[in-house]
Amino acid sequence: MKRLPADLPDADALRALIDEQGRLAVRATPGARSETITITKSGIGVKVRAKPQEGAANTAVVQLVARALDLAPSRVELLRGATSREKLLRIAL
Repeated sequence: MKRLPADLPDADALRALIDEQGRLAVRATPGARSETITITKSGIGVKVRAKPQEGAANTAVVQLVARALDLAPSRVELLRGATSREKLLRIAL
């Protein structure tokens, strides 16, 4: 069965949610059927296929956010939340 491409929001809409220190708070859902980023009133939800084992889900979250912002993954850093669903990322624009 063919995998569907990731469902990503507009990069400008996502950039507008980055604070003045370059931080972006997200809520991660590992082990999802598809990869998506959703922007809601309560925050940003990131669903990734990777399981939360040995940092695979964290890496997938960083890569998906970087792809949504059209940045290299090295420009997105996990600051806080390595073992939590609530994560804080630093974005170098």
